[in-house]
Amino acid sequence: MEIISKYFPTLTAEQKEKFDRLQLLYTEWNQKINVISRKDIDNLYLHHVLHSLSIARIVRFQPGTYVLDAGTGGGFPGIPLAIFFPEVQFTLLDSIGKKIKVVEAISSELGLENVEPRWGRVQEVTEKYDFIVSRAVTRLPEFCEWVSGRIRREEINHLRNGILYIKGGSMEEELQDINRHYHVYHLSNFFYEDFFDTKAVVHIY
Repeated sequence: MEIISKYFPTLTAEQKEKFDRLQLLYTEWNQKINVISRKDIDNLYLHHVLHSLSIARIVRFQPGTYVLDAGTGGGFPGIPLAIFFPEVQFTLLDSIGKKIKVVEAISSELGLENVEPRWGRVQEVTEKYDFIVSRAVTRLPEFCEWVSGRIRREEINHLRNGILYIKGGSMEEELQDINRHYHVYHLSNFFYEDFFDTKAVVHIY
């Protein structure tokens, strides 16, 4: 939890309390339903929570923004972002029902009224959102196809509506194939731990 406060020192007491509870909640649920590698649960805050909050370094979502977390798994990046942006509405979508069960339980335990867990495939979604976020669920060209037509035109944030895709490793070839405007934010510019050396957020619009 200290690493979250290090990079986000202005958290409220309520936000700190919710972030603090994540370790116990995910440890307990991970023993029932494996949503995080068992070897990785001790790195929850660095590898999952702070990684998710990299989006908060790129955009300060305005109240009333609607965000879809496509392929949320156990709730990343959606749950940390929902704690950080309590006035923003998040739909956390995954095609695996047991993972959504974990999302439902943890968001309920934390009292996150701005989270709507949903079981299904992103290709079946009919609503439109200001932003669609995800953590590397597939190659970028495929993901862009999946969410095509699901971005709102009306904009209320300083960042253009679009996709915010958290990704690691080489991505040049994938970026060449998306035929969209994009900007790559390298996370080593925001966070100094070695884990972020090869990580980025791609804004596609």
